Amino acid sequence: MTDQQDRGNPSKRKGRLTAVLVLATLISAFGSSFQYGYNVAVVNSPSLFMKAFYNSTYTERYGVPMEEEVLTLLWSLSVSMYPLGGLLGSLMVAPLVNKLGRKGTLLFNNIFSIVPAVMMGVSETIRSYEIIIVARVLVGICAGLSSNVVPMYLGEISPKNLRGAIGIVPQLFITIGILSAQVLGIRNILGNSTGWPLMLGLTGIPAVVELLLLPLFPESPRYLLIQRGDDTTARKALQRLRGWEEVDEELSEMRLENQSERAEGQLSVVSLLSQASLRWQLTSIIVMNMGQQLSGVNAIYYYADSIYASAGVQENHIQFVTVGTGAVNVVMTIAAVFIVEAAGRRLLLLIGFGICCAACVLLTIALKFQESLSWMPYLSIACIITYVIGHAIGPSPIPYVVTTEIFRQSSRPAAFMVAGSVHWLCNFTVGLVFPFLERGLGPYSFIIFSGICLATFIYIWMFVQETKNKTFLEISQMFAKKNRVEIKQAYGDEPLKGSEVGPEDVLSDTAF
Repeated sequence: MTDQQDRGNPSKRKGRLTAVLVLATLISAFGSSFQYGYNVAVVNSPSLFMKAFYNSTYTERYGVPMEEEVLTLLWSLSVSMYPLGGLLGSLMVAPLVNKLGRKGTLLFNNIFSIVPAVMMGVSETIRSYEIIIVARVLVGICAGLSSNVVPMYLGEISPKNLRGAIGIVPQLFITIGILSAQVLGIRNILGNSTGWPLMLGLTGIPAVVELLLLPLFPESPRYLLIQRGDDTTARKALQRLRGWEEVDEELSEMRLENQSERAEGQLSVVSLLSQASLRWQLTSIIVMNMGQQLSGVNAIYYYADSIYASAGVQENHIQFVTVGTGAVNVVMTIAAVFIVEAAGRRLLLLIGFGICCAACVLLTIALKFQESLSWMPYLSIACIITYVIGHAIGPSPIPYVVTTEIFRQSSRPAAFMVAGSVHWLCNFTVGLVFPFLERGLGPYSFIIFSGICLATFIYIWMFVQETKNKTFLEISQMFAKKNRVEIKQAYGDEPLKGSEVGPEDVLSDTAF
């Protein structure tokens, strides 16, 4: 078929990267996802100087140095309040995106970045470490919201043939945020006794950029049409995003979805958990998010510095090696953006978890014999880099893409709320439990992580289906068969024939 015939036949036309789509993607990912990654790593490099500030402030107030146990507790709070805030942010997703919209929630979320950025920036001036702990909760809420809402927003504004690639962009900006914090944390830049307050406060800059620029771009057309019932605005938004006037086919697909949405309304988390028509989708996102966080990624980074030191890397050079590891993470996530539409979601998940499983087993062996064999530390470094590569191409970015794709409009906010809660709860648990695990099991703790990677690999191999290049309705129909439910359009209707409509069109969980 010629290009001219393609233009005359909208059903044959593939979505493309328009300026509006690209800029909306970059601005939302930089303004929100970047901050998630930045605040994960920002306290690592200046930790010694921040602890010294805690101690000196305490001494000024009470005339005696802070006890070691108290300092450890306060520092643990400073670190762990971030994932706890992330959990709180995840619990806010569904009500906010339903009330304010996807774009509206991202704009509102900047409150939880700008305010704590100012708080952390002035913490040394006003001599308060308590304000840092409170600010970490607030930036955690920002991360909890952004880690769920950005993939939802981008998934809904993207054409189906680009949805996977664009869906990985938030994870790419998370890795860029981590790398930026690692670079700024170099001792000669901001990771020193005078630069750390500015380093913590810089998280507000992306939020200001997003607050100024994102209002210029469209809200999710699916939200506008299905949840707001605003056909005219939805059409205009879709035309801007696609770069052409003929958007009737895509709007028709949304209207088919809307027929069921009007009947069943927005699903709450309780309704989501009780729907037999959604059981495989729900189980899959829980398993993938647990696998993502319990696979040992945080523990790998925890061990990295000591492994680099044992391999003979000088202490003042370890920070540069850490930056190099962060750069590998960014490069492999960029690679995932370009290969996800060709390779598919399922294959990248299987390859990623398979690599992580093998890397954890080898790392266990390398750590066990690190003292007795001179070349083992280099194998340890290779294992860390291999693990980072594996995690970057599959377990890190793909669960967000799949969560967007396998749920429809009525259940997507509640699904992200569940997925985000699992993500942050597991993140918090690993941070809390791993130090004790490492103390008790030593290098054998990575055998547990390899087992989790293997279990997740087996589940994906057996139960997760490919979703690339399918509409939301086609994916829903695919899961309708798996969930053994009838496909109905609304109360009293016969099952739809010839329409690609899925399990959320089901208003009662009637088995075939």
